[in-house]
Amino acid sequence: MVVVFNKLVFDKELLSWYFITLKLKETIEANLRKSQAKPIARTIPLGLYKYNPVLKPALMPQPLPPPPLDSTWIISILRKLEQARKYEASSPWETLSIYRVPKSLRDVDHTVYTPTIVSLGPYHRGRRSLRGMDPHKWRFLHHALTRTGHDVRLYLDAARSLEDRARACYEAPISISSDAFVESLVLDAIFALELFRGVSPEGFQRLGYSPKDPIFGDRNIILSLKTDMIMLENQLPLFVLDRILALQLGNEYSRSAPLALRFFDDLAFNEEHLPSTAYFDPLYNAGSSESLHCLDMIHRSLVPRSKSASSPRRSSRDQLLARGVNFALTWPCSGDFGLPVGDMGRLRLIHCVAELREAGIEFRRSQKSDQFWDIKFKDGVLYIPRLIIEDGTKILFHNLIALEQRHLECGNQITSYFSFMDDLINSEADVRYLHDKGIIDHGLGSNGAVADMFNRLCREVVIDPSDCYLSELSEQVNRYYKNKWNTWRASFTHKYFSNPWVFISLIAAISLLLLSAGQTFYTAYAYYKPKKSN
Repeated sequence: MVVVFNKLVFDKELLSWYFITLKLKETIEANLRKSQAKPIARTIPLGLYKYNPVLKPALMPQPLPPPPLDSTWIISILRKLEQARKYEASSPWETLSIYRVPKSLRDVDHTVYTPTIVSLGPYHRGRRSLRGMDPHKWRFLHHALTRTGHDVRLYLDAARSLEDRARACYEAPISISSDAFVESLVLDAIFALELFRGVSPEGFQRLGYSPKDPIFGDRNIILSLKTDMIMLENQLPLFVLDRILALQLGNEYSRSAPLALRFFDDLAFNEEHLPSTAYFDPLYNAGSSESLHCLDMIHRSLVPRSKSASSPRRSSRDQLLARGVNFALTWPCSGDFGLPVGDMGRLRLIHCVAELREAGIEFRRSQKSDQFWDIKFKDGVLYIPRLIIEDGTKILFHNLIALEQRHLECGNQITSYFSFMDDLINSEADVRYLHDKGIIDHGLGSNGAVADMFNRLCREVVIDPSDCYLSELSEQVNRYYKNKWNTWRASFTHKYFSNPWVFISLIAAISLLLLSAGQTFYTAYAYYKPKKSN
């Protein structure tokens, strides 16, 4: 009986192990099936993405099959590429010269870029506020035809032959029709040429106009016309003016540039008037007439585009690098040009007048040069030519800067100069000091208005300080400014030598100190070295 019981117990234990083993096997097989159905994501080594001949082809990552050529996605991409090709072909980048003013500049002061009395070219054509001059344009055309005896179709045919070249000078497609564009070229060109020739020695009366003409007899209107005609968006290609003038005079070599320079002569802002031919190279302009207009012509007359020593662009990034200036550090972190950041994050070239005066730097009007950009620094003295500022020249400043911002072939001499002057002038006191020194002569009403004008001129303007012709001069001035001895000497001079009474008090104090020191010396000497008795 005992034997049978022990056998049953032993068989039961074996049976239990058998069931446990069977259950464990079923659990393992179930987990394996689950893992095969949902594989665990693992990071694939980068090496597996490259071709490895050791790996089996089945383990290599297979590329996705290319989409079919007739898919909607591929068709849309091909259509966009075709549009880009047509846009590239229809945009004459190489001949652009008359641009739209960027919105960033216009938002600073839109009045200096928007004509108020006349429109030239297609940008402002048809504006309601400018339509009042349209009857006078037709009247000028009638005068020109009557005086020359020409048929209007002669001018229309000439303008038609120049239509494509003229359209290529303007930014963005011109939406007006071919006939309207040709008509505007003739009207605007005759209008401009009549003005140019009217201020020449022959005068308006010799051209057949009355002394009481509502346009030519009003000086204020003439000044408003001049300021409108120097705006970047209000320009005509000069080759159009040259062709119409050649037809009027019967001389194919006639050029409108000398007439235009004489017309804008009183808008000059340097010591002398605009040169009629001194800085104007007719051969150069004839070779690039497709990119020349009145504003560009004024720019060329003020700042010659030459590689000679007379050109203001005397310092460049390469020259400064050759002299050991490390731009990786100096812009804008540290170094000689590590100055505070000005408006809109622009790095300042130089300290203001008040700060430079504290360091002992003097300002004098340059007597050796009448070119406004020809600034010199020598022995702690900054020589700056005279600058004349009027309402008209203010508009010219803004549009010359806008031209340099858009037309890179112009360089950046004007922008560099006004950026330098903007850094010098921070307040009304700075303008007052420069005015007292004869450097700035203005008619804007107050020194504060001049300071505000300079602070607005280069706002939102992009300029690379390393590509500024005044970089080397600014570096010299900043080194002088950082010399503590110059600051101490200037402070001492300003404190004790600017007022005669303070100077007299200083001399009296020094004399009293010397007398007291002498008395103390002789008293002590007599005590320690008494006289010997006989």
